[in-house]
Amino acid sequence: MKSVLAQVRTYERSVQLLMVNQFTINLGFYMLMPYLATHLAGPLGLAGWLVGLILGVRNFSQQGMFLVGGTLADRLGYKPMIIAGMLLRVVGFATLGLVDSVPALIAASAATGLAGALFNPATRAYLAADAGERRVEAFALFNVFYQAGILLGPLVGMVLTGIDFRITCLTAAGIFAALSIVQVRALPARRADGAKVQADGRRESVLSQWRSILANRPFLLFSLAMIGSYVMSFQVYLALPLEVRRLGGEGDFGTAAVAVLFAVSGLSTILGQTKVTAWCKARMEPGRALIGGLLVMGTAFLPLLAATAVPVPDSGAGLWLLAAVPPTLAAFLLALGTMIAYPFEMDTIVRLSGDRLVATHYGLYNTICGVGITLGNLLTGAALDAARAAGMSALPWIALTALGLACAAALYGLHRTGRLKPPAPSAPPVPATA
Repeated sequence: MKSVLAQVRTYERSVQLLMVNQFTINLGFYMLMPYLATHLAGPLGLAGWLVGLILGVRNFSQQGMFLVGGTLADRLGYKPMIIAGMLLRVVGFATLGLVDSVPALIAASAATGLAGALFNPATRAYLAADAGERRVEAFALFNVFYQAGILLGPLVGMVLTGIDFRITCLTAAGIFAALSIVQVRALPARRADGAKVQADGRRESVLSQWRSILANRPFLLFSLAMIGSYVMSFQVYLALPLEVRRLGGEGDFGTAAVAVLFAVSGLSTILGQTKVTAWCKARMEPGRALIGGLLVMGTAFLPLLAATAVPVPDSGAGLWLLAAVPPTLAAFLLALGTMIAYPFEMDTIVRLSGDRLVATHYGLYNTICGVGITLGNLLTGAALDAARAAGMSALPWIALTALGLACAAALYGLHRTGRLKPPAPSAPPVPATA
C-alpha cells in the first residue's frame, strides 16, 4: 500500500483529490445501501414490491441520467457537477434516514441516484484530463481507491446500523457534506474544451453533440462489446452468493463464505491492481489487454462449471469446500480480469472520443452498460431458476462463460480492424482565396 500512496503523490493535487474523493464516495454509499432494504422491510414494514420500487428508482434515476450528467459536465465544467452531485446525495441520504412515507422515500432514492449521474462522468473526465499521458496508471490507482471504499463501507455501516439505521444515514450524509466543502475549497475549476463553435459564433447545441456521439460507430460498438464485462463482474453480488447459499445454506457458514467473496474481490484489487496494470502496459497494446481481461473474466466461471460434476456431500467439510472454494476462485478471477481491463477501458473511451466531450461519452457509456447489466441480471436470474427447476446446475456457468468468450471475440474484431484507435483529427478548413 505504501507504493500505491507513493505513486499517487506523483500526480497533480487535483488527481490526488479525485482519488480520495472516490474512496470517500464509496465509503459513504456502501455503508448505507446494503442495509437499506432491510430497514425498509423491517422497521418501516413496507411490502416487498415497495422495497423493490424504491431501490429500482435509485438505479433507474442514475443509469437513465448519466448522459445528461455527462453533458452538463462538458458544458458547465466538471467541478460544479461534482459539487452538485455531492450536495444532492447529502439531501438524499439524510431524507432516507428521517422520513417514513413512501413518496418521500421514493424522492430521496431518486435524488441519491441522480447525484451519482451528476458526479460520476465529471469525475472520470476530470481525472482523464489532468492525468494526461498517464491516464492508464491513474485509472488503475483510481480503481484501488474505488475498491477500498467498497470494502470498508459495509463494515462501517454494519457497526452503525447495529446502533440505529438513522445514524448510518446521517453519518453518510455528513461524509458527503464534508466532501462537498473540500471540493469547494480545494478542487480547481476545470472546464471541458470539446464543444464546437458554429459559423455564427454560437456554441454547438446539445442535440448536435449527442448526434455526433451517436455517429461515432467505433465508440458505440466498443460500448456494446463491454456490456458483458459488467454483467460478469456483477455476479459477485448475484450468482456467486446465491450459489454459496444454495450449497452452504443460510446459516453462519453461508454468511461467512459470502463475506469472503467480497473480501477476496476487494483485497485482490487493492493489493494487485497497480502491479497488474504495469505488467500489462509493458507487454500489451491496450486492445490486447482488454481482450485478455475479458477472457480471464469468462474463465472465472469454469471452476463453478467443474464443480457441478462433483457429487454434493450431505454435510461436513466436503460440502463446505464445495460451497466456498469454486465461488471464491471465481470471485478472484473476475477481480483479476477487471484489474487487467479497467484502466485500458477507461483510457479507450477517452481515445475514441478524440478528447472531445469526454464526460458526455462517459455518460452514454455508463447508460449503455447500465441497461446491459439490468438485462443481463434478468437473464442470469432466469438461467439460475431454470437450472434449478431442470436439475441442470451447469447451465448458468456455461452461459456466463460463453458471454465472456463472445465479448472477447467482439473486442478482438474491433482491435484487429483498427476501430479501437483514436479517430483521425479532422482537417482544418482551408481559407478561401480571392
